[in-house]
Amino acid sequence: MRLMPMRYFFFIASALFVILVGCEPKEKKEEDLAIRSHANLIEGLAFLERNASRPDVATTASGLQYRIIKVGDGSIPSDDSTVEVHYVGRFLDGREFDSSIKRGIPAQFGVKQVITGWTEALKMMPEGSKWELFIPANLAYGSVGQGPIGPNATLVFEVELLNANIH
Repeated sequence: MRLMPMRYFFFIASALFVILVGCEPKEKKEEDLAIRSHANLIEGLAFLERNASRPDVATTASGLQYRIIKVGDGSIPSDDSTVEVHYVGRFLDGREFDSSIKRGIPAQFGVKQVITGWTEALKMMPEGSKWELFIPANLAYGSVGQGPIGPNATLVFEVELLNANIH
């Protein structure tokens, strides 16, 4: 009986090693993601429950929470409006993940081209208003997340509506 040459043995052994080792990190990543997703959901629900008891915070039927910092007196955007805003986005621990202010340029977009929580809030905000939004995961990026935003993350935004109807 002829033995397999040593180079074939090393090739097959290396391939098996790569396959076996390559599978573990993916499974570990999925497990870590599931744990993070669950932790974000629990943390968000607890935060929103505490936050809802604040006298300066309103909660809508969808679960969106907001605090009015400044009341504007301009027009209120509709679904068809294109708006201009300055905003800062933060995680519940206060870490900032996005800011039009730091970029030095207000953001412009259609009211329905953003996350559901923003759309709902913008359609209640008079131009010139500044609100703090507390957006549950289901009105933000849900169980998927986006970029630095993890799955099931509740988000906090400070939004100033500069222009309610850009043409």
